[in-house]
Amino acid sequence: MGREARERRFRRWGHQPGWVLPRAIFATLAFFPKAPQKRPKADFVTFSKANLGGSIIRHLRDANRPFTNAEFAGSEISIESQSMWTDRRLLDLFGIAHPIVQAPMAGAMDTALAVGVARAGGLASLPGGMLSHEQLRDQTEKFRAEAPGKPLNLNFFTHKPPVHNNARANAWHNKLVPYYEEFGLDSNVQVPTRNRAAFDGTMCTVVEQLKPEIVSFHYGLPEATLVKRVKDAGCKIIASATTSDEARFLEDNGCHAVIAQGVEAGGHRGMFLSNEITTQLGTFALVPQIADAIELPVIASGGIGDARGVAAALLLGAAAVQIGTAYLFCPEAKITSPHRTALKSGGATVLTNVLTGRLARGFVNRIIRELGPISDTVPDFPLASAALAPLHEKAQAGGSGDFSAMWAGEAAPLGIEMPAFELTQALAEGAQDLLRKTGKN
Repeated sequence: MGREARERRFRRWGHQPGWVLPRAIFATLAFFPKAPQKRPKADFVTFSKANLGGSIIRHLRDANRPFTNAEFAGSEISIESQSMWTDRRLLDLFGIAHPIVQAPMAGAMDTALAVGVARAGGLASLPGGMLSHEQLRDQTEKFRAEAPGKPLNLNFFTHKPPVHNNARANAWHNKLVPYYEEFGLDSNVQVPTRNRAAFDGTMCTVVEQLKPEIVSFHYGLPEATLVKRVKDAGCKIIASATTSDEARFLEDNGCHAVIAQGVEAGGHRGMFLSNEITTQLGTFALVPQIADAIELPVIASGGIGDARGVAAALLLGAAAVQIGTAYLFCPEAKITSPHRTALKSGGATVLTNVLTGRLARGFVNRIIRELGPISDTVPDFPLASAALAPLHEKAQAGGSGDFSAMWAGEAAPLGIEMPAFELTQALAEGAQDLLRKTGKN
């Protein structure tokens, strides 16, 4: 599908007034029963166009008119201008206007994207798993300066430190030697492990000082003493679950909300109680199961690329959605040229472990085709990526993503290019239109 066709479709489903919902899809959405609310819902709140900003509303209805910096700066969403969402559990818990969480995408974003989402009323996230303490402080302070008063989610990995295995390391090295020789690289040069540090006491001290409103974890939770310290600092805690068992574990161990990560999601799988990929569920099978299994609010993640996905997830019992791939299309995203080209082409994605040593979904490239997608010789996460680093740099210098991690979810073909602020507003308004037509909002 070409760019113009995708933009027409997005305007139709995302935020254009006056469109008619196709009968079959309307019937499907109307059929979904709203999951029973386990907590009282707040009263219906009227949406104020005046508070939203008339110029923003007009712009969302005219995708051909450029979006000006003056309009952007003067159109931030305040908590007082709450919109028409009927399930307010996460809106009130996080202090946001819309149930949209921007996924923390390590290596693919910085504060620019997060600020746009926050100003539009969504929950902004910054990935801390690949940042030094100083870099995390700098990005957090910059966010606070550019989006004052807006809540922030800081995200961290909680994987177990890898144990070096000489046999697997040598086997992986031998598989990569032909590629090193092809590019004229010395395969015997020691390459330092890439920085994907697990959350520890030192980073917890940084969190206690920065005091983000929300802290999220991937691959389970850190040890109980660290969880307590984070909560004592006043932070709300959320984490990813890929099964109902994982969701119950997170509920029992201190989380305030759970991210239900379907198998369609881009990036690394958050699996932590099992490594069995064949039993992983899709988002729209997983969300209602987790919503029924726990009392906490559920955040749906995976395969949600437009307003239809947002509305469907909420109808299935989610209190919010987490979106990543759609935000990679934004000009604020810090992705490589080959990655952006892959997004525009709408190519196939696959679950693979050859790029980092842990299962993740991304675009198929040469290294995945030739050595994967799944290999039993890959060193444990994150050791595998270190050996690939020289190949990644050499290929990138020639404009190729053959050895790069280009993460994306299965909804990538739904994405279009627009700023993060505008995308967040379009998703929110489009989902509200759909929910109104079903009588669920």
